[in-house]
Amino acid sequence: MIYPLQNCLRSTWFLFKPSILCSRFRAYSGFSTLALPVESSRFTGSGELIGRCDIDTIVSKVHAGSSDDEILQSLMNDRECNSIQLSHDLIEKLLHRFKDDWKSALGAFKWAASRPGYNHSRQAYDMMVDILGRMKQMDRMKDFLEEMHQGHLVTFNTIAKVMRRFAGAGKWENAVKIFDELETFGLEKNTESMNLLLDTLCKEKYVEEARDIFLLLKSHIAPDAYTFNIFIHGWCKINRVEEAQWTIQEMRGHSCQPCVISYSTIIQFFCCRNNFQKVYELLDAMTAQGCAPNVVTFTTVMGSLSKAERFEEALQLPLRMKTAGCRPDTLFYNCLLHTMGRAGRVKDAINVFELEMPKVGVAPNTSTYNCMVAMLCHHAQQQKALSLLQDMENLKICKPEVQTYYPLLKSCLKTGKIDSLLSKLLNDMVNKHHLSLNISAYSLLIHGLCRANRCEWAYNLFEEMISKDITPYHRTCRLLLDEVKAKNLYDAAEKIEGFMKKL
Repeated sequence: MIYPLQNCLRSTWFLFKPSILCSRFRAYSGFSTLALPVESSRFTGSGELIGRCDIDTIVSKVHAGSSDDEILQSLMNDRECNSIQLSHDLIEKLLHRFKDDWKSALGAFKWAASRPGYNHSRQAYDMMVDILGRMKQMDRMKDFLEEMHQGHLVTFNTIAKVMRRFAGAGKWENAVKIFDELETFGLEKNTESMNLLLDTLCKEKYVEEARDIFLLLKSHIAPDAYTFNIFIHGWCKINRVEEAQWTIQEMRGHSCQPCVISYSTIIQFFCCRNNFQKVYELLDAMTAQGCAPNVVTFTTVMGSLSKAERFEEALQLPLRMKTAGCRPDTLFYNCLLHTMGRAGRVKDAINVFELEMPKVGVAPNTSTYNCMVAMLCHHAQQQKALSLLQDMENLKICKPEVQTYYPLLKSCLKTGKIDSLLSKLLNDMVNKHHLSLNISAYSLLIHGLCRANRCEWAYNLFEEMISKDITPYHRTCRLLLDEVKAKNLYDAAEKIEGFMKKL
């Protein structure tokens, strides 16, 4: 028999209150346009237009700041909302839309639950629990969990979310209480559930508390290798690497062999502190003990060496990796290309990208192209970067994103190719690839266009940002304001000044 942990640990436990809920809900991914001197369109980030009208209708009826009961009544009394056909997909998208607004989420959830013939999915219940916990509505989250318990809807996934939200809110004792009550939810206390609790506590830096709990449980629940890897990560997270190294020895005492994850976690700790002597010692120890480093280990080390500007050491790793019989993957090559770019080895990078990667059968992804485009633009090889973008579009291995275009936009502004190339690139982004600019890209364009004496276009982009609820940086507003005033664009200046007063 496993005795309740609260009998052994210092803590003040909560008691569940009677349920006050009856529930359900939805979510959506926003749309965006781009102010251009060319035709533009509106798309989601993924290019999908799913349930937009229905979601927008519901969202338009919800007033931010209202109580969940006020929102419930508003939606229940709205004929247009009640004519919408509900689906689990629609409700879950709506919940995602309100992930940072628990009142709207809960009100809409209750409204959906009140609709005849509609029953929420377990996914929607779990999402609602997570929203309440993330917004620190812990009492409501407990009430909601009790409601789910009464309806036999609690799953291991539900418990995982509740534990993590309690621990994240600094209430680690309540996370332990949930573990103690697992059997009342029809769930088992076993290695998997114990690991969930320990992992939850360690990720929130309650490693000592997790260790005390483990010592109480290990005679009843057998640990596995993952249990010890949780502690290795936890000790490293709170800068106690000696305990992490000792844990590797403890693993062997429980007949669990340290794996590549065990060592790689400690290697990452030393990488973050630029202690590469320890890193190399651990790499040698892994090989000596028959636990060869994997591609993730080598990628971590290379990235850290590159960050520390120890480029020659970093560029020796592919040979060491080959000697160890470890096959590179796309992420490794992305790191290698980035390192070569920082080291100024552009020709070598092109050779790796064009010859070595195809030879070993490793396909590039969007990040690979982003790295190459940025490198070529940085070294004033704009035409080569444009050719690479064209190859990316033709091969259709992966799709460009805003970050792919960012260096090219910057290069256009720097070289003055605004009316020709810049317009084409922006048009391709919006109309060919259905991309929406982020705040970094907008800021780059507005600043660049102002420097190029094109403040009218810059102001159009400023208005576009505002319409999409993207708040410009203060320095962007200041620069644009000075430029439009210099051009005697008084209406634009007045609007910019009015917006700045609201910041």
